[in-house]
Amino acid sequence: MTRPPTRFAAATGPRRTLAAIVCLALLAWLPSAPAATTCTASSTALSFGSTSGAGNVDSTATVTVECSTSGLSLLATARVRMCLNIGAGVNGGGSTAPRRMTNAFGDPMQFQIYSDPARTQIWGDSLIAATPTPVLIDLEYSVPLLGGSGEASATMQARIPVQAGLAAGTFSNPFSGTHTRLEYRYAVQVTGTPPFPVSCTSGGDGGGTATFPFTATATVPDNCTIGSATTLDFGTVGGAVATDVDQTSTITMTCTQRTAWDVALDDGQNASGGVRRMRLGASADYLDYELYRDAARTQRWGATPGTDTEVGTGTGSAQALTVHGRVPATQSVPAGAYGDVITVTVSY
Repeated sequence: MTRPPTRFAAATGPRRTLAAIVCLALLAWLPSAPAATTCTASSTALSFGSTSGAGNVDSTATVTVECSTSGLSLLATARVRMCLNIGAGVNGGGSTAPRRMTNAFGDPMQFQIYSDPARTQIWGDSLIAATPTPVLIDLEYSVPLLGGSGEASATMQARIPVQAGLAAGTFSNPFSGTHTRLEYRYAVQVTGTPPFPVSCTSGGDGGGTATFPFTATATVPDNCTIGSATTLDFGTVGGAVATDVDQTSTITMTCTQRTAWDVALDDGQNASGGVRRMRLGASADYLDYELYRDAARTQRWGATPGTDTEVGTGTGSAQALTVHGRVPATQSVPAGAYGDVITVTVSY
């Protein structure tokens, strides 16, 4: 007698249901991996351009902070509390009130960095007693399953104030190394929103530090202005010029400190053969005279740079140059008022 083959029915329904329940339970029991948060910061350059010190010069720069959270999580929210600190800078001489830049000679230029557009609140460093006022930022962003990030920024509101006696040159102050500091603490919660850490240095789930180096720069151009040039009056001579007649006049000018200058005097309107002459009105009568750089009247003052001009360096204050004039003997000319016009040229 032949028996039909035995058939077995797979009990798939209940077993699959049980397996699904077990997997869900395991997933629910899995602890979420710790979510690590890291923050970095960067800054644009703080460039003031050109200044003479006669008026305020304002500029801005932007500090950007980016924080990223990685690690297994389930729709988490991250909150970061951060402090942005700015110190004195490499060339600041340890001072933040005021801050300063220097040129190649070490000459100072005062400036300041503020945290508000009105430029009244100094952007400082919590470790510096004179200006313990860093910029505080709170950042919140969502963290999906595999991680998330957020970004925040702050603007430096900087100013070079009015100041006299600035030296010429390119000024700078690098804020590198310990002269900038980002301090932050973060909190991450798997569901809902965690409270912000107590401060940028305590509380929360963790924290760290970073830097945001930048350089402040400004330029003071060379500059000179002529204030005055007095008349060289030889007075009145009775009859022929029998002896040398000497007189002086003064040129006053102001040049930016450390500006190299060169002062030239032309030969006037009536010179002949390299000899300066004064003229009697519109006539053909002339009276010889000469201009010198020294009291002994041996160094003619001319207009050839490096040869017979007067050179010097600006101090930032008015400088007076003496022109030593002489009408040489012996000359016999018609009576009358003689005159000439000399052009003073300052090169810098």
